[in-house]
Amino acid sequence: MSDFVFMQGNEAAARGALAAGVRFFAGYPITPSSEVAEIMARELPKLGGSFIQMEDEIASMGAIIGASLTGSKSMTATSGPGFSLKQENLGYAIITETPCVIVNVQRGGPSTGLPTKTSQSDIMQARWGTHGDHPIIAIYPSTVRDVYHEIIRAVGLSERFRIPVIFLMDETLGHMRESFSLPKQYRITDRERTSVDPSKAIFHPYLQNDNGTLPMSDFGDGHRFHVSGLIHDESGFPVTNAPEVAEKMIKRIHSKIYDYVNEIWLNKEYAMEDAEYVVVACGSTARSAKDAVIRARKIGLKVGLFQPITIWPFPYPRLKEISRCDHVKAFIVPEMNMGQMAGEVARCTVERTRLYPLNRVDGELITPEQILNLVKEVDHHENRY
Repeated sequence: MSDFVFMQGNEAAARGALAAGVRFFAGYPITPSSEVAEIMARELPKLGGSFIQMEDEIASMGAIIGASLTGSKSMTATSGPGFSLKQENLGYAIITETPCVIVNVQRGGPSTGLPTKTSQSDIMQARWGTHGDHPIIAIYPSTVRDVYHEIIRAVGLSERFRIPVIFLMDETLGHMRESFSLPKQYRITDRERTSVDPSKAIFHPYLQNDNGTLPMSDFGDGHRFHVSGLIHDESGFPVTNAPEVAEKMIKRIHSKIYDYVNEIWLNKEYAMEDAEYVVVACGSTARSAKDAVIRARKIGLKVGLFQPITIWPFPYPRLKEISRCDHVKAFIVPEMNMGQMAGEVARCTVERTRLYPLNRVDGELITPEQILNLVKEVDHHENRY
């Protein structure tokens, strides 16, 4: 492949995953993510990998968990209804600490909703879709180039922290085509393997190292260990009648993420140095937001853009820091849902900073004009006081 490519977003997700070392994909065709599966079906056999079209979304999620436990970097791709069906097995991957990546190309909902239209209505589902107290990593790029780069990072984070990573896109980004240069080099992260000799010692699959990692052994490598969705101790065997074991485990699966969150967070900031109004946007909406910021600057309005690439864990500390800046008057949060991210931004505001949401749920993109018009209204309102 040439270093300079013209590529669709869904193709970038597939090819970036292959570059990261993904060698197993299980999926079920669903608009608007089907191109990811199509490319994986064509390309994986060339690399010695495996593609399986499963009977449904539930089985697809189960298959990538099983493949990951045998040592393969694994991925699936879906959209709204399919993402809902994956939630129970997603929780199983979290509690068994099984690395995998789930691509969710968002479309309008609820239910079957708007299969061919764009949306950002799965942001909260990415965080809290499966039951129980659990951490999660979710990444949401806004350009085709960043899809390629960020899915490589997503695979690496899943391997590093032994956690499922949700890779959010939206229909617009998934079907958009852009030119970009492929990276000449990029960091590939592989899971840490145990050094325990199975003939001399017992392998404890959930015994954490000092650096927060849990070394793994692949099924079939000689170590005997147990994997269970029940609360378990370091050996992997269920311990359901010991409260201290449950508390220790739940706190540990959180701390392995939050103690190392600076390795996970990634945000982009544009024209923020003197911004009075901060637009917070992600995914395709961030593209419109940046254009609106550029236009606003041209007419003398001090507007900046904060774009979280890592959606979960949410960048609360950075937004709180921005909120405390003397020059910041208000946050503007455009999103293609009824305010899922705005609620998180609101948790970061101080008393003097207001928040203005801009919501669109008709399956169409939020335009730069809509954002700019709201900026003008906000400026008029703020300058009345």
